[in-house]
Order: sequence, then structure tokens, then C-alpha cells
Amino acid sequence: MPIDVEALKAEREDMRSALRELEAEQRKLEVSQKKLRQKEIQTKRTIEALDVLIDLQEPPQDSSAATASS
Repeated sequence: MPIDVEALKAEREDMRSALRELEAEQRKLEVSQKKLRQKEIQTKRTIEALDVLIDLQEPPQDSSAATASS
């Protein structure tokens, strides 16, 4: 039984179409991942800034008092 070349060509086109859809979805996910990464970085920077503000507002701890209470 000979191989149906037209069926193979149709299957190949279907696979190419599916691949294009997968690549498009991958690009969307990469953009989403990049946005999430940027949001993560910004959140970490905000936390660091808040830590600095908190440290500036709290009185300095005397290291001898800290070790005496241990």
C-alpha cells in the first residue's frame, strides 16, 4: 500500500500550525513571566526600603545590653 503523499502534506501543515500556536503561547508566557519577575524585584526593593525606614526610626540597640539579656 503506497503512502498517501497528500495526507502526509496535510498532516505536516497541521503540525506546523500547531507549532505556530505553541510558539505564540510561549511568547505570551515569557512576557507574563518577565512582568512577574519585575513585580517581584520591585516588591523586594520596597521591602528593603521599608527595612531602612524602620531601622532609621528605631533607636540603636546597645550591643552590650543585647548580649547581657541573652
